[in-house]
Amino acid sequence: MNLVEILRFAVRGLAANKLRSSLTTLGITIGVGAVILLVAVGSGASAAVERSIAGLGTNVLTVARQGGPASNGTARPLTTEDAKALVDPLGAPDVLASSPVVSTSATAVYGGQSHDVPQFTGTYPAYFETTNSPVGKGAAFTEDDVRQARRVVVLGTTAADELFGTEDPLGQQVLVNSIQFTVIGVLSPKGTNGLQNADDSAVAPLTAVQNSVTGYGPVNQIVVQAKSADAITAAQAEVTAILNARHRISANRTSDFRILNPSQLLAARTETTQTFTVLLAAVAAISLLVGGIGVTNIMLVTVTERIREIGIRKAIGATRAAILGQFLAEATLLSLFGGLLGVSVGVVGSQFRVVGIEPVVVPASILLAFGVSALIGLFFGSYPASRAARLRPIEALRHE
Repeated sequence: MNLVEILRFAVRGLAANKLRSSLTTLGITIGVGAVILLVAVGSGASAAVERSIAGLGTNVLTVARQGGPASNGTARPLTTEDAKALVDPLGAPDVLASSPVVSTSATAVYGGQSHDVPQFTGTYPAYFETTNSPVGKGAAFTEDDVRQARRVVVLGTTAADELFGTEDPLGQQVLVNSIQFTVIGVLSPKGTNGLQNADDSAVAPLTAVQNSVTGYGPVNQIVVQAKSADAITAAQAEVTAILNARHRISANRTSDFRILNPSQLLAARTETTQTFTVLLAAVAAISLLVGGIGVTNIMLVTVTERIREIGIRKAIGATRAAILGQFLAEATLLSLFGGLLGVSVGVVGSQFRVVGIEPVVVPASILLAFGVSALIGLFFGSYPASRAARLRPIEALRHE
């Protein structure tokens, strides 16, 4: 009996019990589809993290206050003087710009429309370039606006849409916590990072925000721009040295500030998402294992039901290899058909957003899941097939 005849008998055997065959392939379909979809979700999450970090800039350091023991026992706050000290050609040759940042939430009102802005930021003009936040319409404020504490504001696209709708916001007056600001620009859209909407924001001169909204005092953070992505490690060391000296932090003391390096943050988040992806894939692989057990169970039932058929075929000359090949082919075809359906389900499911994440299909996961489904058919079908092949013709013919 050649391969074509073996496959023909296998297909005929599966077609004889269409419902049973369909239900058996369902387990494989779910397993393969889950592997592809969950790996795609994990890859999409990793890509979203990379885009979020890249949106901040690969040559940007963020300095934030951190409680820690300074030399006099108290943690010093970050100030605008600290930010100015970081732009030092001698002490920090790898630092290009530094912008102090104060941030708070505020309520903006225009006409009868009110909108809560979760990120109302006061800073210097260098902030726009440093944080990769270009102005899409209008203009950014200037150093003179900061010196004069002019109440001007640049809105994010979401904030502008909520307040003005289709109306042009440039030159309009908005009330921010009951203080009047003039809109001079709208930021280019940046999108969401999955946790917050970067476009639901507003940026104004630091002095105007301190005068009108937050009051004078320490800044929330300092955004530092290195001269290049390659110089960011050197810039971090220079910033650390300058701030330690200004805050009088001795060598054996913990700094009262922390510096967020995007490369370190990206590495940590990428490792986390990779671990998450592996975990998801492992959970999905259990579905494949359960599907394989289902194949074994159904094939054992099939062999039991067809014992007399096996005896007749052996009695008229069918070899042990032919019987083994037929039932092994049936198990493998079940798994392959389920694998093809699973690939289709996984790819189609990956076209939709899942828990706010846009999945990214990984071709390797398709090949791996489909290959494993074929191996499952061979592995889990081998025992029922060998059991059928070992049957003695006389005993099989006597079976009721």
